Amino acid sequence: MRPLRMTEAHQTALCGELVCSNSLRSDSMDAAVGVLKEEMRRLGSLVIAAADRTRVPAGSALAVDRDEFARAITGALTGHPLVEIVREEVTAIPGGVTILASGPLTSPALEADLNRLVGARHLYFYDAIAPIVSAESIDMEIAFRASRWGRGGEDYINCPMNEAEYNAFVAALIAAEKVAAHPFERPIYFEGCMPIEEMARRGPQTLAFGPMRPVGLDDPRGARRPFAVVQLRQDDRAARLYNMVGFQTKMIYPEQHRVLRMIPGLGRAEFVRLGSLHRNTFIDSPRLLRPTLQLRGRDDLFLAGQMIGVEGYVESAAAGLLAALNAANFVNGRPLAVPPPITALGSLVAYITDQGRRDFQPMNANYGLMPELGTRVRGRQKKLDMAARALGAIDEFIARSAVGVSAAPPPLQGTP
Repeated sequence: MRPLRMTEAHQTALCGELVCSNSLRSDSMDAAVGVLKEEMRRLGSLVIAAADRTRVPAGSALAVDRDEFARAITGALTGHPLVEIVREEVTAIPGGVTILASGPLTSPALEADLNRLVGARHLYFYDAIAPIVSAESIDMEIAFRASRWGRGGEDYINCPMNEAEYNAFVAALIAAEKVAAHPFERPIYFEGCMPIEEMARRGPQTLAFGPMRPVGLDDPRGARRPFAVVQLRQDDRAARLYNMVGFQTKMIYPEQHRVLRMIPGLGRAEFVRLGSLHRNTFIDSPRLLRPTLQLRGRDDLFLAGQMIGVEGYVESAAAGLLAALNAANFVNGRPLAVPPPITALGSLVAYITDQGRRDFQPMNANYGLMPELGTRVRGRQKKLDMAARALGAIDEFIARSAVGVSAAPPPLQGTP
C-alpha cells in the first residue's frame, strides 16, 4: 500500500525496506540464523540473493546497504514479466489461492478481516528500533575500532565507559521520559529486541552483561578493558552511517539526544535516525496454522512473515519462501512440502505450529529448536555439526520436493 498509505516503521515505497543494516544478522554457521540463510540460498531466495549483492563490512554478519538492498528487490519484482504490483491498500482477504504476508504492522481494516476468519484471539508484542549516527560525528579520539575477540577485524566502533560513566548513564536512562503506550495497549516485549531502558530497569548491571558487555573488546591503545562498551556497526556501504548495536529505545526524541550523548565518543553525535517503538501484531499460529503454513479451515490461504510469530527479517523471509513454494505446489496439484525439523527452517516451522504449545511468543531461529545430535560433542563443534546435518537435510528436501534451482530468483539488475 506504500507510498499511498505509510506505516509507523517505513519511510519509502520500496519493497524490502529494512530498519537496520544488520537486520539479517549473522552469516556464520555458529548461529542458526546463518544456517537458515544458507538454506534459503539453496532454495533460491530473492531476499538472500539481494543481500549477498549489497552487503557491507560487518565481521561475520550479513549486513547490507539498506537502500541498495531494497532497490535490488524492488527492481527484480517490477522487472519480472509475471509480477504485477498494485499500489493500494488491501482491506479484505481475497478468495482463491492467496498468501497473506502483510507483516507485523498489518493495517486495522485488514486485521479486522483476518479476525473475521480466525476469531478475535490475537497476540501482540512491541518491537523497538535502534538509533543511527553519522560516522563523522563520532569522536575517534575516545572511541576505538575493534571486533569482539578480534573476529572480523575492525568492523565495529566501540565507545568505552568507566564505572562512574556507566552508572550515570543508567541512572539517566531510567529517569528519562519515555513514549507512553496507549491506554488499551499492554506492552509485551520480545526478549531479543528489548528496549535498553527496560533492560536497565531490571537491574543496574543488566546492560553491562547485555549489549554493553566489554568482554573481548580490549582497547588497542593500551588502556585497560572498559567497564562497559557501546558498539556501533556500519549501516551503509559508504561507511557514513553507524547503528547503535542493541540500543533499541522508547525514549522521546529530546531525551534520546540528551541521554545518548552522555556516551563517551558520542558527545556531539549527529543522529540520522532516532530510536522508536511500534506495535507488532502476530497470530496464535499453534492453533491456526498447519506446518505447510496453510490456515486451518481454508486450504487456499497461506500466511507468512513476522505476523505468524517468526521473529526477524530472515525468519520472516524464510516463512514467505516456504509459503510461496507450497502455494505453487497447491496450484499445480503437487504434494505440499515441509522441511525436516533438523533444518533451521523446519525447526522454526515446527515450533510455531506445535499445537501443544501454550502462551505462544515469537521465536528466532536458534539451535535450541533443532533435535539433538545424539553425540557427546559440545560447544562450537556441536553447532557446526548441527549446521552440516541441516544443510545435508535441506539438499535432500530440495531434491525430493523439486524446489530450489527451479525457484531461483530473477536476475538482479542495477546492483554492484
